[in-house]
This record gives sequence, structure tokens and C-alpha cells, in this order.
Amino acid sequence: MDPHLLIVDDDERIRSLLKQFLIQSDYLVSTAEDAEQARTLLSAIEFDLIILDVMMPGQDGISFAAELRKLQNKTPILLLTARGETEDRIKGLEAGADDYLPKPFEPKELLLRINAILRRMPDLKEDQTMPKTLSFGNLNYDIARNELWEGQNQVRLTTTESQLMKIFTSALGEPISRADLVTSLGRDVSSAQDRAIDVQITRLRRKIEVNPSQPRYLQTVRGAGYMLLFD
Repeated sequence: MDPHLLIVDDDERIRSLLKQFLIQSDYLVSTAEDAEQARTLLSAIEFDLIILDVMMPGQDGISFAAELRKLQNKTPILLLTARGETEDRIKGLEAGADDYLPKPFEPKELLLRINAILRRMPDLKEDQTMPKTLSFGNLNYDIARNELWEGQNQVRLTTTESQLMKIFTSALGEPISRADLVTSLGRDVSSAQDRAIDVQITRLRRKIEVNPSQPRYLQTVRGAGYMLLFD
């Protein structure tokens, strides 16, 4: 199964861009805007790596990293910061971070550092909190293979539908805005693209819902976007 990453950064634009890039690089990605929100996610989901911004309002990244290590949370941590001084890097590593990447950085370098950290980690256990398959009535979705099945018959997903399923499974039970869906698909945000997303959602519902006009699994969250649920 694809590694599940948690991005913690108070800058919404950076969160969105990093999430889009990492999803396209075959990672599952969840995001949090601050340490408090990250703490909530970490209490429910076992992540493979945390990408943590240092300069955040409220609790900063270095103190949050130290808190996680004090609580015996061994999830690898990659710190991001606009401060690249040696003293700051040392503080971050002393707090328990596994690596340190100063801003600005090339996305490819971030990807290489993530891969390097994950290679150093022991093999993932089978009992991950993230399920391997999702059930939608008599349909089953294989997360790792990005495949939808009805019994022994595979239900064909278009490229966009496959991308949408990957995006939704990275944030199960969380609403995702139209704008975030558009950017995660690598498209420019516009009213036309918002309408195109609505069309794609309607088509996807026809494949996973018993009654697409009254969706049980791919729900509309008023004012927030769309959210994927499963049995």
C-alpha cells in the first residue's frame, strides 16, 4: 500500500501544492494546518511520515516534534523551515526530527528526502489503521491497485475517476473542497473547472452508488465540498 504522509503547515497554498505533488507521486496524503489539528489526526491514523513546518502560529514545529518523541511516537519527521541556520537545524534534529529541509526547495529534493527516510524505516506491519479495501455495498475498492470490483468483475474507472478515488481515500471521512480537487488533479482553479468537477463526481457516483441521486458514500458537504465514506 502507498505510504501515508501527514503535511502540517499553516500556509494553505503550500499544503495544497505539496498534497497535489505527493498524490501525483503515488503517496496517500492528509493535511493539518497546525499542531492541534495534527494531534487529532495522529490519534486516529498511523502515518508513515510527517512533513512538519517549523514556523507555525501557536505551537511551533520543533516543540511539536519534541512532544511527539516524548510521547513515544516514532513516526519519521521531516522538518520544513525558512530558517536554514546551523543552530536551527541542530535544534530540530535534537527535538527528534529525522531530516531537515530549508525553504525554498525543489519538489524533487523533497521527494528524494522522503524516499530516503522511508527506506531507512523497517517494513510496514500488516495491521495498518488504513484499510486495504473499501466496501461500497456490493462493490469493493482496492486502494493499493486503485481498482473497483463488483464480485469477480472489475468496474472500469476513467483516468480522472481513478485520480479522484486516490484523492478521496487519502482523506477518508474528510470533506475536500472543489478547489482542492481541481488543484490535486493538476488543473487551474476556475468556475469552469468547478463545474467539471461536479460532472465527474456525478459520473463517479453512478459507479459506486446504488442510488446516485441520494448518495450514501460520495456525499456533498454543504459549503465544504465532497466527502467519501464506506461501509
